[in-house]
Amino acid sequence: MTLVIDNISELVTNDPALGDGPLGVVTNASVVIDGDTVVAVGPAGAVADERLDAGGRCVLPGFVDSHTHLVFAGDRAEEFTRRMAGEPYDGGGIRVTTDATRNAGRAVLRDSLQQRLVEVHRAGTTTVEVKTGYGLSVDSEAELASLAAEATTEATFLGAHLLPSEYQGRADEYVELVCGPMLDAVRSDVRWIDVFCETGAFDADQSRAVLTAGRAAGLGLRLHANQLGHGPGVQLGVEMGCASVDHCTYLSDDDIEALAASETVATFLPATDFSTRQPYPDARRAIDAGVRVAMASNCNPGSSYTTSLSFCIAMAVRDMGMTIDEAIAAVTTGGAAALGRSDVGRIIAGGPAHLTILDAPSRHHLAYRPGVPLIWRTLGAGFRLPPAGDQT
Repeated sequence: MTLVIDNISELVTNDPALGDGPLGVVTNASVVIDGDTVVAVGPAGAVADERLDAGGRCVLPGFVDSHTHLVFAGDRAEEFTRRMAGEPYDGGGIRVTTDATRNAGRAVLRDSLQQRLVEVHRAGTTTVEVKTGYGLSVDSEAELASLAAEATTEATFLGAHLLPSEYQGRADEYVELVCGPMLDAVRSDVRWIDVFCETGAFDADQSRAVLTAGRAAGLGLRLHANQLGHGPGVQLGVEMGCASVDHCTYLSDDDIEALAASETVATFLPATDFSTRQPYPDARRAIDAGVRVAMASNCNPGSSYTTSLSFCIAMAVRDMGMTIDEAIAAVTTGGAAALGRSDVGRIIAGGPAHLTILDAPSRHHLAYRPGVPLIWRTLGAGFRLPPAGDQT
């Protein structure tokens, strides 16, 4: 059965050959879908076996969230409240989540992951990356990797998230564990390896060792860097050929120059800066220098407990110097690039039928009406959702 989504006021295709501007915007449009595939994009009035009347709404590609930590137990609401009262963020709360996650059990972790994926989908996201990183032991990281792999092909090993309590004063020994037995235990379930290169986490040499081991195991490279201050992370990410360097809250002129001359994507995580009271990244500066950028939710219980990329879009436009079109590109084609993907983040014939329908006539409402639940319907997903009856 084919389906036509008709009476679309504004269709964002992300293919300039199909419409106006870099986003390839088509007005008064329709999209024809056959199963999980888009078969035609064109003017309103196309015919198919079934018809969904968009009612003059805007349709965009499903969002691509290229940085999340969705597998965990517990929450850190009290920590957030203290931070809003002035307590600085230092990343140490990761150990609180690690303790809760280690003690939760697989069934609890799977159930909470599935319910978060439902929330992700309802928020308009159809492609999602999921990291480990709250186990920090061989057995626990292996379990988190297995759960992430059940949900998405974009699973990432983040054993080098923070030094666990039992390894205090023995960071190099822990890095050896990450690069050896822990990596061996997860490698069949993950596509990527990541490391938190930051003061209080892992230094440049330790981070390089983790990335080198991951590359030798056939994994793609990602990197947390420059979240809490200037540091070596961005330069290391470019040197190692990482697909993406994430956070990038603090960027020097040399960092910008290195990113602009590379294929590495700078992924901004503004909901984290909101939650930690950090300054927002200067996206305008990076974009004007030619840096390829993405934007992601960084959904996690400590520093960014949101799945809403609409919220991130509004912040990017308000506080990061991005236009609405640049922000939308960052959570679609930008997120796809950060995952080394060209098949998602667009609406084109032959591509996956991953669409987000706004309850609004144009894309501008994503920034114009911040905080309003504008996702009318999300079609398709590149990750596994629980059965409809389990989506409570």
